[in-house]
Amino acid sequence: MPTMHMKAMVFPRYGAPDVLTLRDVPRPEPHNDEVRIAVRATTVTAACGLMRRGDTAMARVVLGLFRPRRRFRILGIELCGVVDKVGKDVTRFRVGQRVFGFAGMHAGANAEFVCLRETASLAPAPDGLSDLESASLVDGPTTALYFLRRAKLAPGMRVAIIGASGSVGSAAVQVARHMGAHVTAVCSGNNAELVRGLGAQEVVDYTREDYAQRGVTYDVVFDTVGKSSHRVANHCLVKGGVYAVTVGGAGLVALDLWTRWFSRTRLLFGYSVEKNAALLEVNELTQHGALRPVIDRQYPLAELAEAHRYVEAGHKRGNVVITVAAG
Repeated sequence: MPTMHMKAMVFPRYGAPDVLTLRDVPRPEPHNDEVRIAVRATTVTAACGLMRRGDTAMARVVLGLFRPRRRFRILGIELCGVVDKVGKDVTRFRVGQRVFGFAGMHAGANAEFVCLRETASLAPAPDGLSDLESASLVDGPTTALYFLRRAKLAPGMRVAIIGASGSVGSAAVQVARHMGAHVTAVCSGNNAELVRGLGAQEVVDYTREDYAQRGVTYDVVFDTVGKSSHRVANHCLVKGGVYAVTVGGAGLVALDLWTRWFSRTRLLFGYSVEKNAALLEVNELTQHGALRPVIDRQYPLAELAEAHRYVEAGHKRGNVVITVAAG
């Protein structure tokens, strides 16, 4: 049987967005415990840019020291598509089922087809939402749920969300408000109307004011972009309060452990990787109107490099989505 091919954006070396190249590559075949998904939509995230650049030592250890290993040369960690083929041992999904999910470090969603294990972070796509909207609701909301639950956010608590207009931040504003918290959004003044529309009761324009020096205290400071620090957040956290941050490395792992025992406030760091239960919860939140997608720009797969350039400029609102195939 001749090898079938597909279109994919490949990055054979680390570097600027121009390393992304549209190529014909072999179409993957699912193993016995895998499903093959015909990808309809994916996204560009800050994590995709980090992987493309090979920015950190940790990334290079996983992806390849001097150039990305072959199995990591197709980026794309969020997706929505249709199950195209299943391995003989698969029971969770069926051919023709519309799904959304998280490929994680496996990546591969910047292509017409991707294979994932049936135990991967996949779930039925939300009813009533487009493929692009569904793809945009994978990592942001599930990451917000992971951190806000670990921070034990409860009704009546005060939370400051740093980077509130971004992918994780815009989801966190909605999730925190749904959890009954009083939400202060920290973002550019240009995005004040957006975050208020998502449920923020207060907005702090970081270009004019330091959120930690306002004389207001918070139970949780959720830093979705890694622009603050535990030291800064200490100025405005109540005793026993939590500074949760999504961006960092081994140093934050150590600080997470240290603050459990030796600090008046807690630093919380980690990675939201296993998302099966959270994706089902995202589905419920969308159906109840508590969560809606926030999409800034849309690009076709062939213009992925331009999408990366836009995301790296640091001014996106919500999500940048990529159309892979017609829905």
